Amino acid sequence: MVSEKCLRQYAELAVRLGVNVQKGQLLVIKAQVDSAPFVRMCVEEGYRAGAGEVIVQWLDDQITKLDYQYAETPVLQRVPDWLMAREQEFIDRGYCILHIDSSIPGIMKDVDQKKVQQVVTARRKALEKFQNYTMANLGQWSIVAIPNPEWALKVFPQEQPDTAVEKLWDAILASVRIQDQQDPIPLWEKHNRQLSERNDWLNRQRFAALHFKNQKGTDLIVELAEGHLWEGGCEKSQSGVVFNPNMPTEENFTMPKRTGVRGKVQATKPLSYQGKLIQNFWIEFEEGKAVRWHAEEEEDALASLIQFDEGSAYLGEVALIDVDTPISQSGILFYNTLFDENASCHLALGRAYPMNMEGSQSMSEEEMKAKGCNFSMVHVDFMFGSDDMQITGVHADGSEVVFFHDGQFCIE
Repeated sequence: MVSEKCLRQYAELAVRLGVNVQKGQLLVIKAQVDSAPFVRMCVEEGYRAGAGEVIVQWLDDQITKLDYQYAETPVLQRVPDWLMAREQEFIDRGYCILHIDSSIPGIMKDVDQKKVQQVVTARRKALEKFQNYTMANLGQWSIVAIPNPEWALKVFPQEQPDTAVEKLWDAILASVRIQDQQDPIPLWEKHNRQLSERNDWLNRQRFAALHFKNQKGTDLIVELAEGHLWEGGCEKSQSGVVFNPNMPTEENFTMPKRTGVRGKVQATKPLSYQGKLIQNFWIEFEEGKAVRWHAEEEEDALASLIQFDEGSAYLGEVALIDVDTPISQSGILFYNTLFDENASCHLALGRAYPMNMEGSQSMSEEEMKAKGCNFSMVHVDFMFGSDDMQITGVHADGSEVVFFHDGQFCIE
């Protein structure tokens, strides 16, 4: 049984180191209704940390599925004025947002993919102007996760529901460095320093491209955007507040050049997208664009992601992760990108993070595009790392440095 002390530590970590809510700031929490006991802890920790107000927005995957099964597409596509006004008010108040993920892998498996695509596209277009608040780190944001029985049984199918949930709790808490006898905040501060030191090394190299190769089928060249910056660990909002967007996090990531990707990438973990579980897939790129792909399961969902909009066929992120991270070493397949991406090198289809381009705060969208930044309404990570992955950094003069071998950094 997970102790209340550990849960309290997790809530405190999410609020104080995750979003790092400031005195008097509005904290918005988005969570599944089944997460209510933990959400209440986060609300309390938010107020104890100095939040001026905490607002909870409740979600329910089961109801969302019913909406898709019974409501007409135009009804689901509509974004009411009150919702737009609410989002604008949150931005005007300089809010921070904590997402508590407890989604069910594959819950939308039997739902018409075309309908899902039409609804998601319409709603994202309507809400696109608000997306930049988090994508550009205008305010603090963070994502954490807690178990539910359906998810736990997917991860531990041989266990009884209660045992599976307990084992998933143990795995999640271990991934975010929570132990009964130790304060996790100093551990996170040390971890962030280590990621920052690796960012510094990568930024000094000024690689023009990265060449990924393994025996799983990946042979991919990823050119990097002009003025790219490596980030990872904690980040800073536009007002200078330090926060941790993902908990857990093990990655160092940067911006690919939109038109500079060529070759084939073989995914090494399933991808959960819009409630569908895409399994055993590969993608081929030419001049940056995904031109061919195949998946053994849910290929329609993969196609809908790649064809979502003009930018979703291009890459927006490349991230490097050692195979000896705690999550990777656990050997657990979480069926959840927040965790699985931290066990493996990954790429993201879609929108790039402006923070990964030097001087982006003062650039127009067109200026960023000219330097290789990709824009899209989506940003979806998929994992392709392996224990035999080799990464070669290529400098502008053609000289090469192998800095990642057998799935691990080899720069120290």
